Amino acid sequence: MSQTEKLLYTARTHTSGGRQDGMSRSSDGRLDVRLSPPGGAGIGTNPEQLFAAGWSACFEGAMEIAARKRKIVLPSKSAIDAEIDLVLDNGAYALRARLNVTLPGLDPEVARGIVDEAHQTCPYSKAVRDNIDVSVDLI
Repeated sequence: MSQTEKLLYTARTHTSGGRQDGMSRSSDGRLDVRLSPPGGAGIGTNPEQLFAAGWSACFEGAMEIAARKRKIVLPSKSAIDAEIDLVLDNGAYALRARLNVTLPGLDPEVARGIVDEAHQTCPYSKAVRDNIDVSVDLI
């Protein structure tokens, strides 16, 4: 950790069984989910859904910060529809992502600026930058 870096939070989970009938639980017990393969008949969620939920929630927070800098309040009906694709490319698994952002009532140019800044500052966006194909669209 650098001298300027300040640890804000550490998420801890314990996962067993993986995608096939696995379980994942956070150390504080707030997350306790069953896991199933994507598109399968299992009753659990899958890592792609969890990633989509986490990224979209974090991205909305980044948009709120970007809007606040502009002295704008995000519309109450703001939403992000995240789509995470699990693909098989030349025998290797990979991810692709789309974030479809709705900011009703905002001027499209202002909304685009907020979305672009959020994509630069959101920790999830930073983590995947130049690693997976991502599109962020204003709907």
